Amino acid sequence: MRLRERVAVITGGGRGIGRAVALGFAKEGADVVVAARTEGEISEARNEIIQLDRRSSAIVCNVSDEDQVKNLIEETLNIYGKIDILVNNAGMGGMRPVWGTSKANFERVLGISANIWNNLEAKYRLFKARRQDYKELSKHENWLQKFPIKELERRGIIDKGDSKPRYVAQLLDFFAVGSVATWRERCEQLQVAFRCSPAFKSSIETVITWLRIGELKAAEIDCNSYDKLEFDAALKKIRHLSYEKPNVFEPKMKELCANSGVALVFVGELPGTHLSGATRWLQSDKAMIELSLRYKTDDHLWFTFFHEAGHVKLHGKKEVFIDEINQSVFSDEEQEANQFAANRLIPKKAYKKFIKNDDYNQSNICEFAAALGIAPGIVIGRLQHDDLISWRTPLNSLKCHFKLVETGSE
Repeated sequence: MRLRERVAVITGGGRGIGRAVALGFAKEGADVVVAARTEGEISEARNEIIQLDRRSSAIVCNVSDEDQVKNLIEETLNIYGKIDILVNNAGMGGMRPVWGTSKANFERVLGISANIWNNLEAKYRLFKARRQDYKELSKHENWLQKFPIKELERRGIIDKGDSKPRYVAQLLDFFAVGSVATWRERCEQLQVAFRCSPAFKSSIETVITWLRIGELKAAEIDCNSYDKLEFDAALKKIRHLSYEKPNVFEPKMKELCANSGVALVFVGELPGTHLSGATRWLQSDKAMIELSLRYKTDDHLWFTFFHEAGHVKLHGKKEVFIDEINQSVFSDEEQEANQFAANRLIPKKAYKKFIKNDDYNQSNICEFAAALGIAPGIVIGRLQHDDLISWRTPLNSLKCHFKLVETGSE
């Protein structure tokens, strides 16, 4: 049987040539959908095909009615899942070679708009193209396993799919690439630009996913062209926002950054990463600072922000700076960004004077923080980083804790 497991649609299949073709296809093993305007005739043809031990459906369809043609295709795909063969047999009299018939004559002889056939053919070809694409996507299930699919579903970034190829297709849409090969090329280009610790531990695929989420969020932020002096002025104002609650400081931070050409976004970390923040230039005049709020305390938040701001001010536009939590080895750029953040938050001269007294009680810390115009939690974090007080000190109660939600932190 040459047509086993094939699905054929025959228009004008209730009698004559159409019926003969339908029965002939069934004898060769095909499942056949018989379509015509007369229900009685196609029902008889369907019953004959079923007696041949093949599946068959009878669908009433006047091919001059576009809605009925659409219904024919949709019902066939719903029942059989595919269309392998299409025989356009419905028509009227007229003896002339098809290849010599103009569209006007075609419509006149058949009494059917040529657009109907064009639409039917287009739907059929689109279905075949999608089926071929589905087969290609199914080859990349191993690539799919490298991504945090469940978390992306939870965040509403991709929809819950009914098959792995559909997940692959959604990921390609998310990354705005046409194929896995193209994604790999872009991934390699991006990795060349990465500036991170030699002991970098996070999954590259997940890091790139995290960066892509940030990139899409940043694209929604309308920024002025980057201005170094404007950004420096913004940082001075942002430093004093550390006293405020998140519903106050977050929108104000974003506004000040955007006005100076920097898109500030908050994106919670993904499974398989240990990221605190990242900096990259999306355009020559637009930078992005992306924060994960991993430890959810004010000392980490403010230090990470000013660390990333240091990359914007001090380093090149071609690099992508990715910062992990608890890095033990730092590049020259990372050390410069660390120093920039430390000194911007707590000026070097003031800090040396404060630690000279070696008296770190709550009253002294709060007084020192107030004099600097910053939150006391920032001072606590600096003292702990420099091993001047314990990480388990009761003074941790001076730190503020945040929670990252869909629109930011709270």
